[in-house]
Amino acid sequence: MFYQKHIFFCTNQKPAGNGCGDFSGESGFNFAKLYLQGLDLWGEGKLRASKSGCLGRCVVGPVCVIYPDSIWYSYVDEKDVREIIDQHLIQNQIVTRLQV
Repeated sequence: MFYQKHIFFCTNQKPAGNGCGDFSGESGFNFAKLYLQGLDLWGEGKLRASKSGCLGRCVVGPVCVIYPDSIWYSYVDEKDVREIIDQHLIQNQIVTRLQV
């Protein structure tokens, strides 16, 4: 496996203004990338955050999904993204309050 875990952030913007990219998708990704790099957990054999197009869960967005676990989360701010990284990516514990 190239990455231990990989978190994908929907950054899709929609003309109606209701895509994840319109509601913190881009900032969630940016924070996750810098946070993982700061912890020296970014890269081959470690963890990775990536942008994605529409993940089809707009109603509960912004969303991210973690592979290979197939666990979906909705988040509001950097505090939520940090909790997802700290609890799920690092400690392998699902953050049930943010799970969708």
